[in-house]
Amino acid sequence: MARRKLHIDEESDEPAREITRVDRTAQAKAVANMVRARIAQLVWIICAVAALLLAAGALCIALKANADNGLVKFVIDAADKLDFGAFSRTDGVAHWKGHSQAALTKNALVNWGIAAVVWLIIGRIVERIVRPRTGRVS
Repeated sequence: MARRKLHIDEESDEPAREITRVDRTAQAKAVANMVRARIAQLVWIICAVAALLLAAGALCIALKANADNGLVKFVIDAADKLDFGAFSRTDGVAHWKGHSQAALTKNALVNWGIAAVVWLIIGRIVERIVRPRTGRVS
């Protein structure tokens, strides 16, 4: 916090006293920078979790995980929602024909892998825009 020292008129009979006043503008700016830094961290964490769910979903498909398991079902459903539609494992950017396990695995790994990278790129860009330029808060 920036502090400004004000001096009482030295010509007066009273002894010189220092009055310390908090610069409210600097204090408000510091609080705003702290809030922006925390929001930037939150944005990055959300995007990283989305990328992690996509990667875990692709791994579940590749390893033929038990689709009846609640956790596996949650991860695959979440990945289906986070793939932007353009990177769908059934009709994405890269598409291998057929219903074999190899085709399903390739579709999930490539499309959801690309979607995970896109989430990380978007997260980093938004994080850099939101974070204040004056410094990082850890």
